[in-house]
Amino acid sequence: MTVTASATPAPGGRRSVGFLLLFALAHLGGVLGYLPLLSLLLPMKVEAMAGEARLGLFTACMVTGGIASSVSNIFFGWLSDISVRRGGGRRRWVLGGIAAIALSFLAVAEASEPLALILAVVAVQIAVNMLLAPLIAIMADEIPDSQKGLTGGLLALSFPLAAAASARLVGVAGLGEDGRLGLVVLAIGLATVPLLATRPRMLDAPPPVPGEAAMLRRDLAIAWAARILMQVAANVLSTYLFYYFETVSDAAVDQLAARVGHVLTVAFLVPVPIALLIGRISDQLRRRKPFLLATAAGAVAGLVVMALSNDPRISALAFFFYSAGSQAFMALHSAFAMQLLPNPNHRGRDLGLLNLTNTLPALLGPLLTWQLATPGNFSTALLALALLNGIGGMLILAVRGRR
Repeated sequence: MTVTASATPAPGGRRSVGFLLLFALAHLGGVLGYLPLLSLLLPMKVEAMAGEARLGLFTACMVTGGIASSVSNIFFGWLSDISVRRGGGRRRWVLGGIAAIALSFLAVAEASEPLALILAVVAVQIAVNMLLAPLIAIMADEIPDSQKGLTGGLLALSFPLAAAASARLVGVAGLGEDGRLGLVVLAIGLATVPLLATRPRMLDAPPPVPGEAAMLRRDLAIAWAARILMQVAANVLSTYLFYYFETVSDAAVDQLAARVGHVLTVAFLVPVPIALLIGRISDQLRRRKPFLLATAAGAVAGLVVMALSNDPRISALAFFFYSAGSQAFMALHSAFAMQLLPNPNHRGRDLGLLNLTNTLPALLGPLLTWQLATPGNFSTALLALALLNGIGGMLILAVRGRR
């Protein structure tokens, strides 16, 4: 398979499987920009630096990083919109993001004091969004609605692969922090560059239907609210999972880090076939809402069991169940929301606003955890997250413009 061939749309405006796979691979590169660091490498560095004060420093890193991520995603999405209108495309911004991630990881490695670490995490969040904001807009620009559900399912592969890489990084003895971060940067480049070698192929925008834009803006706001409620739980569990398992396990820190890495790998792998199947079926049926409701219900059930469990094995199984529902919901929601974008000229900006559903939970999740969890108990926080997930799933019923 050549890169040029994979970039050419198939007959009828459909994209080739090769192009969809290259896009999913590039998305993996973006996820590698933050998942290994925030889920395992940063918690380990924070614990070594702050000890018993780790929750406070970690929360400060996540809150400030979340603010930077929220602003930078909209900013770089808007800049990539301008590039498209001027004929330059979005791929140059993705390339710039790779270079920025490398520099920001160097800052993380060099940080030896809390303030320096907080600023380095802010730099990482800005750099990652310089890559991801234009990348996700490429999906809206170049992949037709009839393939967005399948593409969303393929994107779910990014999380188990990135989690597997995280587990391998912490499991290799003697590698060191610098070596781990350097390998992550190399993997980001290898995953992302193949897509950058393809040529843009923009979809033809259909003529607007009178009154549809206003309805789509309303529907997009509802979908935005539903996703943000779901994402609060996803943020808390992706960033505090290490500390949660400390409350139900007596393993040593190094052993627990490796085990949590393996749990993340399995938990992110389980949703992949589910997301692919649901995405494909929803493409064929042209219906997204029933599947969104079902996956949200699965996520709620998993959270409730985690809240009530004191056994690490049951907790891990419940987390797998939660992850299956949550990740399948997120994958399908991405396709659903892209069909609600009201203006093709502002896809990058609008997706940046939609991305606030990924970044605002980085502010809300830590604050909620700070209020409701303790180093020895996460039950109340998890029950609150289950309630938010239930409300988020039900909100999907209020969307009128798409099924």
